[in-house]
Amino acid sequence: MNFFAVLLALLCEQLKPLRHGNRVHQSVINWVRWTGRNFDAGGEHHAVIVWIITVIVPGLALTLAYWALRHFSLLLALALNVLVLYLTLGFRQFSHYFTDIRDALERGDDLTARQLLADWRHLDASELPRTELIRHVIEHSLLAAHRHVFGVFFWFIVCSTIGLGPAGAVVYRMAEFASRYWAFKSRTLDAPTNARLLALSRQAFVWIDHVPARLTATGFAIVGNFEEAVNAWRRDASLWLHPNEGIILASAAGAVGLQLGGAAAPGITPDRSRTFDAGSEPEATGAAGSTAGALPQLAHLQSVVGLVWRSVVLWMLLLALLSLANLVG
Repeated sequence: MNFFAVLLALLCEQLKPLRHGNRVHQSVINWVRWTGRNFDAGGEHHAVIVWIITVIVPGLALTLAYWALRHFSLLLALALNVLVLYLTLGFRQFSHYFTDIRDALERGDDLTARQLLADWRHLDASELPRTELIRHVIEHSLLAAHRHVFGVFFWFIVCSTIGLGPAGAVVYRMAEFASRYWAFKSRTLDAPTNARLLALSRQAFVWIDHVPARLTATGFAIVGNFEEAVNAWRRDASLWLHPNEGIILASAAGAVGLQLGGAAAPGITPDRSRTFDAGSEPEATGAAGSTAGALPQLAHLQSVVGLVWRSVVLWMLLLALLSLANLVG
């Protein structure tokens, strides 16, 4: 059932993608704001309470709903899985930015491409040369693909296999979103955030993303240049500030033969960032150096798209084989 749930969700997401700034996304923002406002009194133990209520409680509620539906009908349980995956998993939640930037670059309209990147990641791209602009697009797209597809995919399969339904997908996305939101709030909105809550949300997501990040990097290596991807993983992953991101980006760089890493684009002014939607810390994709490989060129955008889609096919085939083995067994 897991294979069909993932397949149907990906098909639905391709045919009918969620609108940008949809009600579900706004509801998540409101939920995180509400839990922080009502349960965070500034103490160290409050951080744990807020994080559990924000991230774990929605997963538990969804598990109860899944058990109730499964009791009446497996089809209803499947429908819930597909709905949750549709809302949490998919390329179209970020790919419109990638596509628009690529189209602008193909037209030679670097100014529009820089503006689109700034709108997407809330950073200052106005002074980025073309190669650096392409590099930032590739790096952010690879990380977005991991967080919107492969990370969700992994935790959905794990939790669904042990009978928790689609809870894993929701917990993963909520943990990732919470770590971004509280960091953003503290950094740009002049709204003090419990330092313990900020540190806890970041560390919790690092733990949650530990295995998925390595599986994503492994997938990139398998469907790309395996030897170079593994070498880059070992040699260059430590260049990035965040280990999980470094592993993904280094492996992808080696798999495609591309130079990634270097200085991060600067953040933009707090006023521009008040309309929180996406984005990360300005230094999130900054690295102490660059990987080996060719300088980023327009053609590499298509190479990266192919790398990601081949990885999706790889993991879908593995899931299909596991589902078949389970049926036969």
